[in-house]
Amino acid sequence: MKAKRIIKSVSYVLIIAILLLAAPFSIAVSAESKDPEQTVRTLQESLLQVMREGDNLSFQERFDFLDSVINQSHDIDFIIHSVLGHSYWSELDALQKNTITDVFRQLSIATYAGRFNRYGGEQFKIVEHRPLPRDHMLVRSWFITADNRTINFDYILAEKGGYWRIVNIIVDGVSDLALKRVEYRAILQRDGFSELVEMLKEKIVLAKKNQ
Repeated sequence: MKAKRIIKSVSYVLIIAILLLAAPFSIAVSAESKDPEQTVRTLQESLLQVMREGDNLSFQERFDFLDSVINQSHDIDFIIHSVLGHSYWSELDALQKNTITDVFRQLSIATYAGRFNRYGGEQFKIVEHRPLPRDHMLVRSWFITADNRTINFDYILAEKGGYWRIVNIIVDGVSDLALKRVEYRAILQRDGFSELVEMLKEKIVLAKKNQ
């Protein structure tokens, strides 16, 4: 009987240990949401989670954790299409479209993994959500830094397949989509498609180095 109790106790400990080890990856499962505010909340909670684990996770581990979170919370296909513009997008063949979308997807995840790498008491706070024209939704939030500064993070979301996904992020009034349009289109016009892809790959390498 004593041996059985010991085995049973060890089994409970092992189960708890497995659950604790799996905990950092639990949020990623539910990143898709039919509620726009919940989409943003899940993203932000995931970012804070990898920040808290910053000393224990490598860049690649943060990247792997955030992979499904970003893919489920962001409409990457729409964003890169919008950045390049319909006229240029229509000139690309299927292989080029897949290539630029895949590299841009990797860069998006790498950027989050590189920037949100340490925790010092930062927090997000959602302050408002309201409808926008063209069936979009705005979710406004604050990012409160370790030294108590407030940075405005405004998320524009659109519904796709019944789920709300981020299509633009405006940080302190500066649109990420607008910045990328200017940068990417300038490279396309000056240097061409291949150079744009190489530039995005270089940014991925830099995100890893600058973590």
